[in-house]
Amino acid sequence: MLSGKVNEAVIDTLYGANLCALRKKDGGIRPIAVGTTYRRLAAKICCKFYGEAVSKKFQPLQLGFGSKGGCEAAVHALSTYLNSNLGEVILKVDIKNAFNSVNRDTLLAESKKEIPQIYSFLWQCYRHPSKLLYKDKILESAVGCQQGDPLGPVIFSLAIHPIIRQLNSKFNVWYLDDGTLGGDTDTVLDDLIFLKNQLHSIGLDLNLSKCELFLADSTDRHLTLSKFTAMAPEVKIIDKSSLRLLGAPIFEDSFPNFVGEKIQNFNDVSERLLEINLHSAITLIRFCCFGPKLTYFLRASHLWKHPHLLEKMDQIIRQTLSSILNVAMDDRAWAQATLPIRMGGLGVRKITSISLPAFISSVHGTEKLIRNILISTLINFDVPCLTEAVNAWKVACPNSKIPGNPSSQRQWDEPLCKVVQQNLFSTSSSTAERARLLAVEKWESGLWLHALPSSSIGTLFDDTTFRLAASLRLGAPCCSPHRCHCGEVVNSLGHHGLSCSRSAGRIARHANINDIIRRALVSVGVPAVLEPHGLVRDDGKRPDGMSLFPWKMGRPLVWDATCVDTLAPSHLPSSSCCAGAAAAAAENLKRRKYTNLVGSYIFEPFGVETLGSWGPSAHKLFNELSKRLVDTSRDQRAGFYLGQRISIAIQRGNAASLLGTLPVDSDAEEFFDALLD
Repeated sequence: MLSGKVNEAVIDTLYGANLCALRKKDGGIRPIAVGTTYRRLAAKICCKFYGEAVSKKFQPLQLGFGSKGGCEAAVHALSTYLNSNLGEVILKVDIKNAFNSVNRDTLLAESKKEIPQIYSFLWQCYRHPSKLLYKDKILESAVGCQQGDPLGPVIFSLAIHPIIRQLNSKFNVWYLDDGTLGGDTDTVLDDLIFLKNQLHSIGLDLNLSKCELFLADSTDRHLTLSKFTAMAPEVKIIDKSSLRLLGAPIFEDSFPNFVGEKIQNFNDVSERLLEINLHSAITLIRFCCFGPKLTYFLRASHLWKHPHLLEKMDQIIRQTLSSILNVAMDDRAWAQATLPIRMGGLGVRKITSISLPAFISSVHGTEKLIRNILISTLINFDVPCLTEAVNAWKVACPNSKIPGNPSSQRQWDEPLCKVVQQNLFSTSSSTAERARLLAVEKWESGLWLHALPSSSIGTLFDDTTFRLAASLRLGAPCCSPHRCHCGEVVNSLGHHGLSCSRSAGRIARHANINDIIRRALVSVGVPAVLEPHGLVRDDGKRPDGMSLFPWKMGRPLVWDATCVDTLAPSHLPSSSCCAGAAAAAAENLKRRKYTNLVGSYIFEPFGVETLGSWGPSAHKLFNELSKRLVDTSRDQRAGFYLGQRISIAIQRGNAASLLGTLPVDSDAEEFFDALLD
């Protein structure tokens, strides 16, 4: 394919595509061409090998391909330029149906000149009209490049680059077909006329009704408007409250309207999340909705300076989380929930928490690109609010040093999270709460939250199980006080069920953990059996499992799993001081019970706790199993998936234990609905 020697008989199919019609915000249609896998794979290989060299030719004018953080750099550069008061006008240029209209002769000619290594491939893709299939109709496309072709942004940028390179405006930045010009009125106007003529020569036309003109305060507004409206009467005049670049607000005047739009979007999303599975909803919040959806804007704009606006969005997230989990979430539970999973939270981040590290890391990460954009205009420049942002971070984290990699958002975010984490621990009111906070901070205790919800592979939690698991993790009320079968009173936290002598989930959890270990051993080529005959203690009990082949040093592996309650009164003195202490004590007890096996077998107790912590021996066996799973499957995540399954088994056992405390004739919903009033 890369040599352009594909048989002519299959070209229409191989280089054609299925069309997907997406609706634009303005009501128009954006046709996305979904090409064949082989064609897309070949194009991605070309991008991988030649993308960096091509992107260097584009920078700093064209940031739409190969420029890491290109959008953010463009916004920071424009904000810096406007802050310098050097520009009279800013003109945002829009090209009508750009990708689908550019002349293919121009595309191929520029490609042959700039990237001759892949010209043969591109020539065979675009020399004849492309066959595009929409529903049951075949459409022929004789102009433009396909939106959906991985090489589309490259060849489109190549086609217009000779033109945008000749513009004289002081500020000249493009993101594919969206251009932003800034400077004095006459120069920008001349560039607009030049663009209109030159783009028309390659099949493109400006969409003047979508072009936007911003006038600086020092501009002679009447004279400037008369000049532009004479040439482009449809151009839209905008003010500080409307100026945005690539979707991001530039001036603080526009922040209230921007946040208002996002709040409306948050409310719409919140209503829909309540209609789906709880586990799926939390996963969508962590990866797609709210914070993740807003990250680009937080990185590109100094929204962090307006916490009163961001707190409105945080309040929606809090209400949504409380409604989804059906939990009365107080300030402490909310603070913990918004921590990263690795720090004991649910990974549902607050907008106010991530806004500051997002902005600082973005500016540092794109500093070189910003400088290249502005080098012809500003010799010395400071991105607005950067120094103020760093000082604000120092105040929030007085005992932390500036990160070694200032472009890493995580390194700026980590100290802020640790402040919240340490505050929760220092203000904890009981040994049980300290034990819980220590346990959930362990890496292994949050693995169940990393599992993607899938019913086909058994990682999807039902709503009740997930709700109870989250409530235990946050220390939030999960049930109404009631009396257990054993006669003990169960409080609103439900902790008694985890250590009750008649715990309903203990047997199932124990069996699941052993089965997971046995399956993992089989996967690495070491068959194993559960409750092996012949290995009996003095009391007649057998260990949980044994490998049938030698594990190492010519000796079989024997293991015995146990799950102890982190919050049991007998364990609190140790578990409130050290995470995993209860599991470690249980492992030591197992070793003493099976001392007669040490000489002939490799005995490893596998101790875990109800809140997720593992003992040292469990970590050791897990690490050895993980390494062998990775070596066998060639999947670097194989060990991570094993840990997820163990963590899921623990949480499901916990939920069964909590539900098992209910009176036989009761309705579970009566007790396990959260107390929201």
